[in-house]
Amino acid sequence: MSKRILFFTACALLLSGCKEHIDESARYVFKESTIWGYLQNHEEYSEYCQLLQKTPVSKQSESTLHQLLAARGNYTVFAPTNDAIQAYLQSLVSKGKLSEPSWDAFPDSAMLDSIRKVVAYNSIIDGGDEEFYMTYDFPQVSNGEFGRANMRDLKLSVYYVTKFPDSIYINRSCPVNERNRNIRALNGIIHQMEKVIAPDERSMAELMATYMRGDMEGFLVMAKLCEACGLLDTLSKVRDEVYEDLYQRGIISPRTPAGGLATMDGGYSYAPQHRKYGFTIFAEPDSFWVEKLGKQPRDITPADVQAWVQQQNYYPDAVANTDYTNPSNLLYQWTTYHVIPFKLSPDRLTFHYCELGYDYVSNPLRYTIPVMEYYVTLGKRRLLKVYESPESDGIFLNRFPIIDNARRGTGHEIGCDADKLGVRIFREDPTLETRSTVNGFLYRIDTPIAYDEATRTNLGKQRIRMDCMSWFPEAMNNDIRRVALTDAPHQWVHFPCDTEYKYLDNLSINEGSNFVYYNVYGYGFGSYCGDEVKCVGRWELMFTLPPVPRRGTYEVRYRVLSNDNRGVAQLYFGDDPHNLPVTGIPVDLTMGGEDPRTGWREDLDNDDAFNDETDKQMRSKGFMKGELAIYRKNVSANSRENKSSNIVRHIVTRQTLDPDKTYYIKFKTVLDRTTAEFYMDGLEYCPKEIYDNPYEPEDIW
Repeated sequence: MSKRILFFTACALLLSGCKEHIDESARYVFKESTIWGYLQNHEEYSEYCQLLQKTPVSKQSESTLHQLLAARGNYTVFAPTNDAIQAYLQSLVSKGKLSEPSWDAFPDSAMLDSIRKVVAYNSIIDGGDEEFYMTYDFPQVSNGEFGRANMRDLKLSVYYVTKFPDSIYINRSCPVNERNRNIRALNGIIHQMEKVIAPDERSMAELMATYMRGDMEGFLVMAKLCEACGLLDTLSKVRDEVYEDLYQRGIISPRTPAGGLATMDGGYSYAPQHRKYGFTIFAEPDSFWVEKLGKQPRDITPADVQAWVQQQNYYPDAVANTDYTNPSNLLYQWTTYHVIPFKLSPDRLTFHYCELGYDYVSNPLRYTIPVMEYYVTLGKRRLLKVYESPESDGIFLNRFPIIDNARRGTGHEIGCDADKLGVRIFREDPTLETRSTVNGFLYRIDTPIAYDEATRTNLGKQRIRMDCMSWFPEAMNNDIRRVALTDAPHQWVHFPCDTEYKYLDNLSINEGSNFVYYNVYGYGFGSYCGDEVKCVGRWELMFTLPPVPRRGTYEVRYRVLSNDNRGVAQLYFGDDPHNLPVTGIPVDLTMGGEDPRTGWREDLDNDDAFNDETDKQMRSKGFMKGELAIYRKNVSANSRENKSSNIVRHIVTRQTLDPDKTYYIKFKTVLDRTTAEFYMDGLEYCPKEIYDNPYEPEDIW
């Protein structure tokens, strides 16, 4: 929330019973117009103006939206014309909610107030203390979401029509007028809308219900599977109301003193306002099942799907019976592998930021070397790989291509075997908007996806590099991870310790820890994916790790961007969170390649034998250099170069790991200095056949 309206909201959040009032003295007094002044002076917005005058800023407010838009700020307003509002009212008549398209036709005041808020709140994005959104600041990928939610607390998306470059749609169905857009006012920008923005606020469970009722077509079979496997209660979750109440009453402090965290702007970090839930479903459409089973969707049963899955030998260890809600059941394992507890919008399926050759500033849509994410699915914990490269021409699940990863290679995808192409996610699907909900997305896939032996083997034969924020669904579902916003509440996010409230399911934070997510997007740091986490105080942090894909010996590596602000951590690793064994000696997080104890030496351009020997010597000391694949824009060097010598990978442990066990890694400070930072960027799982291969050494990428 921006500074200028803290008077409206902060008091309401922290002091029960307080009311908001617009600070009239805060208005700009220039000859040009505010947004409200512009709207008032144009007859085509007269109905919208009346609406703004009758709609409060919030539940705690006595002020109305027209006063807000007359005050200073950075607002983006998608203003519907009179014709657009009349068309919306007519749509309510068609749905049987009104007798005639008039504001006087509402049967009661509660419904009238509700519809006013739908129209008004969905039309306004508060840009906070940042610049308002120009068209070129819109999401760059069709179906991509705006960085900030609107006043309805919903994320709007943008759609571009390829054949008509001047055409822009909000939420795919609401056209922005081509002539009356980017209208600048003193306190923001106005886009004339030819249709009211009124997103359907249903949940993923309610979306499934529409298929089962026959109100929508295309994914009835998936809806039946979710119901049979007992997933609908889970898919109906939208937000954690307990956290909501604690935040609203100020028991969860909205902001926390920095406590010595380096580069903290303003001295505070900020708690998330919400704790929302989210889901992404990757589903074969009904047409796929009609082809495979020879039946119409209405006639296809969960038993039919289970029998087909069993024939494919996708889950040889699962039990094929009618106990569909049992995690050992075949249909349950098939269905839950299609669902992850993350709300992934089309522009956030993968993250482009620091891969070699990529420039997020001057050419953000020109992709270079592959990027990938690894998420843990619902049900039995299993990895799902999301992959994108220029050569793949799209985003795929569980793609295992051939990469030119020689020491002097390009890092690009140079081929892919037919059986490793993976499953395409139809990100540009024109019907995706109909499958977008307040808590998730349902993406169409046309190739079956399963965690079969081939998938496990392929995952188990590669190095798995994971950004730690991919372990926390809460970070994605609450617009925390890598949001392209630079105000302090989005850059420095404070998570409460467990005794205050356990916000992150996969992380335990002890009392006395000031744990912060740092969104460094735009700074060009060497952080993988452009974010990292830090902590000061008497920190003790235990992360729940993603599973390994198959049983085997793995090397677990911890990546550190070292500097003098860091601390010293004792590490613990194992599968019993109540009795984790110590692993190795304490790790000095200040120690980078410039410290002779690491064995770091600068690569020589024409002496690969020397470079290989350096890598071997570092490994013998428990260290590895940074990655060739990760580029640091702020120093114009990749993570292996001399300018990046402060980036090292610590080899935490080499152990036999089991895919059916959950592993934990704990970091505990060994210093008395409470300003010594913990730092986490990510981890790697590297199988023995890669790190200890006598014929083909592990690549430096």
